[in-house]
Amino acid sequence: MGLSIIKPNSKIDFIGLRKYCAIFSLVLILLGLGSLVMNGGPKYGIDFSGGVLAQVRFDHAVAPEQIKDSLSSAKLQGLSVQRFGEDDTEYLLRISSVGDVDQRLPDILKAEFSKNLSDNPFTIERLDMVGPKIGADLRTAALEALYFAVLLIAIYISGRFEQRWFTAGIMAAGLATGMYLLDLVGAPKQMQVLIAMLLTLGICWKLKLNYALGAVIALIHDVFITVGILSILGKEFDLTIVAALLTIVGYSLNDTIIVFDRIRENIFQRTAPTYGEVINKAVNQTLSRTLLTSCTTLLVLVSLFFFGGGIIHDFALTLLVGVSIGTYSSIFVASPVLYAFSPDEIPEPEVESHNHADGTV
Repeated sequence: MGLSIIKPNSKIDFIGLRKYCAIFSLVLILLGLGSLVMNGGPKYGIDFSGGVLAQVRFDHAVAPEQIKDSLSSAKLQGLSVQRFGEDDTEYLLRISSVGDVDQRLPDILKAEFSKNLSDNPFTIERLDMVGPKIGADLRTAALEALYFAVLLIAIYISGRFEQRWFTAGIMAAGLATGMYLLDLVGAPKQMQVLIAMLLTLGICWKLKLNYALGAVIALIHDVFITVGILSILGKEFDLTIVAALLTIVGYSLNDTIIVFDRIRENIFQRTAPTYGEVINKAVNQTLSRTLLTSCTTLLVLVSLFFFGGGIIHDFALTLLVGVSIGTYSSIFVASPVLYAFSPDEIPEPEVESHNHADGTV
């Protein structure tokens, strides 16, 4: 018998809790959106905004204010100082991209620190430079990557669970045409991705691709809440965060597919007369597996968060938030959305007729 922390015959009414969960999710999304609005959008890192990042290690502890004061005469545009690691000896210095200063930053740091912090030797551990044009291109590419991941998932779910590959192909062709037309009229890439995402949801609803609609809404829910929480915590968005978000999309989808598989099996076996009962039964049957998988994953992520070092700290934090929210959405978002767009009662299965050689049926 396999390991189980919750009995598979438990009878928790997840569908009955859907309204409370919808309120909880809405509150988290609104808090995140409020933070993004107050901060003027996401706080982009060097990868997306352009500029220079230097990782500096000092021999002795030094306060951030001392570093800023020692560099004040250099007039570095948009200078920010962030502690990196466990103690006060290692820092990340960021400045906005200002042309030739990018190339001269190591010399500027050596000159200013030697003059103002002469009793505290330092070394430059890392130096990253990204131009503003490259940063904007990377930002657009990251958005497109997230969108196309969701689109391909919608196509896969439609074919996998509803056997409607042709319909899913029509949806993909329609969305590709729409994005091409938006590109022709010169619409910004960010707007194109947003419109395409809304069109994906609209087409899934119109074509009654209910499994795909539930999965896509759950994935968008996970990304929105994760981004909102990172904004509330004041974290910067860079390529590692995008990689974490794409990982979250895949992880959340895996949990959702397990639940959807059991829902479909229960429908075929007619284990209950209504969709609500079938979905509750499926979620209860897979609950132990879902929680065990998530808990073991979270144990690894907690270890990475505390012991993985500063370089992957934000990556691990993003995954911690995303895996937790993804587990929640697989149970309390994807399945209730499927229930909301399904009929109350499960239709009777159609009886197939077979023609025999003697003409009888």
